[in-house]
Amino acid sequence: MANLKHRPQFTISYIKKHRVALASAEGHRIEIDQLAQDIVRVLVLPYGKLRGPRSWAIAPGQDDVPLEGRDRRDVTGFDPGPARFLSDDHELMIETSMLRLTVTLDGGFCTWDVLRGGLWHRVLGDRKTQAYNFGWWDERVYHYVERCKGEMLVGLGERAGMLDRSNQRYEMRNIDAMGYSARTTDPLYKHIPFYVTWQPETSTGYGLFYDTLADCHFDMGRELDNYHGHYRHFIAEHGDLDYYFIASPDTPLNATRRFTWLTGKPAWMPKWGLGYSGSTMSYTDAPDAQHRMSEFIDRCREHDILCDSFHLSSGYTSIDGKRYVFNWNHEKFPDIDGFVHDYLRDGVRLVPNIKPCLLHDHPAFDEVAKARLLIETNDGAPAWIQFWDEVGAYLDFTNPQTIDWWKNRVTDSLLRYGIASTWNDNNEFEIWTPDALAYGFGVPFPAREAKVLQTMLMMRASRDAQREHAPGARPFLVSRSGGVGMQRYVQTWSGDNYTSWETLRFNLKMGLGLAMSGVSNSGHDIGGFAGPAPGPELLARWVAFGIFLPRFSIHSWNDDGTVNEPWMYPEITRVVSDLIKLRYRLIPYLYELLGQSHDRYEPVTRPMFAEFPHDPNCLVDGDDMMLGAALLVAPVVEPDHKYREVYLPSGARWASYWSGEVFDGGQRVNLPAPFDRPVMLIREGHVVPLNIAEQHFAQAADERAFIALPFEGDGVARGECVEDDGESHDGARGHWHVSIESDASELRVSVECPLAGQRDVRISIPASDKRSIASTQGELIDDQISKGWRHLTLRLADGLAH
Repeated sequence: MANLKHRPQFTISYIKKHRVALASAEGHRIEIDQLAQDIVRVLVLPYGKLRGPRSWAIAPGQDDVPLEGRDRRDVTGFDPGPARFLSDDHELMIETSMLRLTVTLDGGFCTWDVLRGGLWHRVLGDRKTQAYNFGWWDERVYHYVERCKGEMLVGLGERAGMLDRSNQRYEMRNIDAMGYSARTTDPLYKHIPFYVTWQPETSTGYGLFYDTLADCHFDMGRELDNYHGHYRHFIAEHGDLDYYFIASPDTPLNATRRFTWLTGKPAWMPKWGLGYSGSTMSYTDAPDAQHRMSEFIDRCREHDILCDSFHLSSGYTSIDGKRYVFNWNHEKFPDIDGFVHDYLRDGVRLVPNIKPCLLHDHPAFDEVAKARLLIETNDGAPAWIQFWDEVGAYLDFTNPQTIDWWKNRVTDSLLRYGIASTWNDNNEFEIWTPDALAYGFGVPFPAREAKVLQTMLMMRASRDAQREHAPGARPFLVSRSGGVGMQRYVQTWSGDNYTSWETLRFNLKMGLGLAMSGVSNSGHDIGGFAGPAPGPELLARWVAFGIFLPRFSIHSWNDDGTVNEPWMYPEITRVVSDLIKLRYRLIPYLYELLGQSHDRYEPVTRPMFAEFPHDPNCLVDGDDMMLGAALLVAPVVEPDHKYREVYLPSGARWASYWSGEVFDGGQRVNLPAPFDRPVMLIREGHVVPLNIAEQHFAQAADERAFIALPFEGDGVARGECVEDDGESHDGARGHWHVSIESDASELRVSVECPLAGQRDVRISIPASDKRSIASTQGELIDDQISKGWRHLTLRLADGLAH
């Protein structure tokens, strides 16, 4: 039993609109906000004290939060809807159309039920032998909950290991983990204390988000203590216990969508950010860096490697081998204007690396220190930290003057040359000393208590500099580190991975965990960043996986001095070139998925179980994924495999992208998997947009087409595709809408065309589908079969083609 002496007895202090406050004789408080039909927030305050009055995470459906943070009790942006509040001397109950929270006043214990199929299902309960720390143990924040048998736990952002976090222990403490093991290393780069729980027995789940900036720990059932039964727990080093419960009946995806909505609208980035991005540290570290960079463009042209951007590593800022942010090395880059112009002439944008630390001998260090723009110690001196192979101090982005200085430097050092992007790197803010203080917008606090806040404010400052410099253009930013809400600002990647087959396999799972945590615009360093050079087979397989992710960059700093490049192995250079062209063929679909992420909070990539939670075979932690709702992608993640076994989820048919062969769901199939033909299958009832124009380096072309698997019987297959100029902030934006209504004998095709005119549109369906074609919105001018597909060409009526 719980210790009765230390169990607070609560009474209801007040019920006002959608907020309830409980109070105990010792002064403890529990505040509960019913924020939506599926979201309730609980704030536990030992002795009634709110330690962290502001939040930088909560931005319901919004682009951002105030620079100085949002009042923690602010409920702006929420629509609670109807709810019942019932209470007696023993408990409080809050009930909406989707969830029910019951609070036992003796101890303040919470239990949560979710409504599914007309029945209430118990999904979560506080541990009855003490759940919260009411000042009993130490100053840290604790939350203990009961663990249910068979439940799956997914999320916590970017984590190594299996996708299911059950029975594991994790630490959230952003750190520069160069060469990490994608199977075992913890902690890593990102701080996202949110996870989704799915309970297969009842097909019910929920999301749980802890709004904290503190370093924190999650034990997901690894710990066992006989006195308490089965439990899992959360510990934060400081701050408040402020958590959000999100009901997610029928599908785990609702929890992800709603968490993404809760923490802010994903950035709508320019279309070119989906193209191949070249990168390596070796070019800018070379003494003739500008020449080496020119050679990259020459090789792209020689091997017909499509490319939209290049990530400019920090060697461009070097002095005697060390890196000094915003300092161009003019010996390496004697003609910056010419360098940028040459890249832009070939349609390749530059994304330069910037870092938030000034080394002690940085040319601007004394000026910045005198202006007190650095994180300082109690006596006003710079708070020294180890940064790479030197000593320096971090800039303090909780000081508005620092933000102004940073934006001016981004503009003067980068944007004025025609560079339109920033790569925010080495921004983990590894501050450990208790003596370091952050300015805190005028209310100083220990800097180590909000390291991830500095990370978030840095990327925000970079974005704002880009917005102010080019207000009509959508900013493109990349950041390695980040926290809750980072999707509002940046594209990201899984950091400095290690070259191995194991990394390829577990990076896949890492990316899916991040997508289920609200951050979809991400990818990995293709080929591995640290360690040995990848062999030809590993590189080919890594590229064949990477082309399906929103971020696609081949990047490296290999221990042996080699460089990961598309042409590093002549025997597979053509394969890599063709795979990159396949990537560009899929960009309309990827762009549509990013649009759905921005507009509807949909994750771009999804674990199989999240898309098919009712198929028991999809609950197994495998190496496949869904790209949106329409494409199943099955990478080869082991050497010497010519075929790939794939489980096809039940309830739908599936068509091979390459052969057009149609398979029933609910079975395993063994499909050929040559290097240049990664296994992907189209799901029945979906229409996928493509760019079928012939493309070559520096010769962009676009022609829209669609590939589909209509229903075998009655049904409507649907697909859409956003169209705009790819860059403008407020430019015209239209959509293709394609539907194929079917019955046993006929397919009726409907096409709604967007702003731009394209008269003839090709729609491909499996060649085995012999049904007649009808359309009320144009004329069928061609019907041909090729390589397993039936290609229908529809000439749109004049009114639809522009």
